[in-house]
Formats: sequence, structure tokens, C-alpha cells
Amino acid sequence: MTNDQTAHQEAVETVRKLIKGIEIAMLTTVTQEGLVSRPMKTQEVEFDGDLWFLTKEETDKYTQLKQHPKVNVSYVGDSYVSVRGTAEVLNDRAKIDQFWNAAYAKFLHTTSDDPSLVLIKVKAEAAEYWETGNLVKMVKRMFSQLTGKETEAELNKTVKL
Repeated sequence: MTNDQTAHQEAVETVRKLIKGIEIAMLTTVTQEGLVSRPMKTQEVEFDGDLWFLTKEETDKYTQLKQHPKVNVSYVGDSYVSVRGTAEVLNDRAKIDQFWNAAYAKFLHTTSDDPSLVLIKVKAEAAEYWETGNLVKMVKRMFSQLTGKETEAELNKTVKL
């Protein structure tokens, strides 16, 4: 494995750990008026460089993604993660069935066989994160700021995916 492949795997693993268990993400799309964000249910699959969401074709976000596929997805939990990427709208019935659960019936007001259901696949390009939930790093960082001594405790970092 090359250094680039190792760095990529480490970046993916870090983002995977930071977003694991966060149920709601904020998806930001581009409109003619500017940016708009909305909550989206996170899929219960391991992050591998792609993020997946379900939506319906008759939504504003569907139209926005078709016109401007560049997006940002933000997660807030014990840490903050901001993922920049390119979205693709897919109609993959098998994958829709794989992701479907009862929460979607209530959230999207439909059933799993609704022909207007589509997937949003976000190919992550980079992520910036703040590990505020890591107490050891927080203490090291505060000590560094108080003493002026450098520390390896990086609370904020941007990684290419």
C-alpha cells in the first residue's frame, strides 16, 4: 500500500469514527439565491468515502442537486465534522430497499415502493473536523495555549478523501 493509500484509509477511518452514531446530518445545497441546508437522516452503513441519503424526486433538494451537485454535509455529535463532496441522484431500488426503515415512512410520508424515492450519493472529497469530544486532546490543547508549548493534539484538521 502506498503512502497516499494509507493516508486515504486513515482519513476515511477518522471520519467514520467521528460520524458513527450521528443520526441526523445537515445537507447544504446550492440554489439560485444562495445556500440552503436541511436535516437528513444518516444511513446506518459504515462510511467508506460515500454518504447516502433518501429523498423524493418532487423535493427542492432533488432539483438543486441536478443543477448544482456540489454539496456540504455537516455532522454534530461529540465532535463536529464538515464533509465537502459531489452528489449524485440515483434510482437504485435494491439499495433503497436496503436503507428503508420505519422512520422513513414517517419522515417522508410514503412507503418503500414509492417510485419517486431516490438516493442521494455524496462522494466525499474532503472533510474538516473538530474533535471536541476528545477530552485528552482538549486538555493538551488548553495546556499548550496556556504554556505556549507546542503539542501534537490537533483538535481541528482537514483531510482529503
